[in-house]
Amino acid sequence: MQITLIEARDLPEAWFLCLRKTLTQGREYTIERGSNVGHRRKELDFIVLQVKHPGRRPLTPDVPQGVPPPSSMEYVENYLQYLMTSLKADKEQYTYGEDLAQQIPELIRIYKEGGHNTNQGFMAVGSRDSIKLSDPPCLRGVDTRVKDGKLHFILYFRSWDLWAGFPSNLAGIQLMKEYVAGEIGVADGEIIALSKGLHLYDYTWELAKAAARME
Repeated sequence: MQITLIEARDLPEAWFLCLRKTLTQGREYTIERGSNVGHRRKELDFIVLQVKHPGRRPLTPDVPQGVPPPSSMEYVENYLQYLMTSLKADKEQYTYGEDLAQQIPELIRIYKEGGHNTNQGFMAVGSRDSIKLSDPPCLRGVDTRVKDGKLHFILYFRSWDLWAGFPSNLAGIQLMKEYVAGEIGVADGEIIALSKGLHLYDYTWELAKAAARME
């Protein structure tokens, strides 16, 4: 498998760099199981993305005129409740918040009471039964590290929609990180995200080219 390393200044730049890399180097294949069966994907084998200043505003990308924006802060602020509360709509199989909401206070307690030099600040998403779902959670873990007085998040996505998921996911997670950092009493740090399934669906390829300013 090809490991792709990307270093970005902020979240918008991270998205643009990932678009270009996926469009030019992504493996193209037909989906046999999961979301959008029968459609084509361009997908990177495995990506390690380091965002140095994820808190720099704006958190969502600006796109060229005529290209529909993949996200907005209004959407992200609404999405935040699905990260940090147990709110769940009737037809939803899962939300990240139903797992994270109970772990966030414990994560804060670990760092406030036990100190910063620990490897135990990991928040899991999903369970051993998640594999039985028709569409299991994409985000599976939020690992954390307090280093040099800053809170860093390390994320793992089993599958990650670069167009419709990535901008909102990272902007929402960044807001969650800022909240946790404030509660612990440390500064905001980096985001490092890993995935063996960062992809673009075929119906977004032309939009992605336009957004990435590629001919």
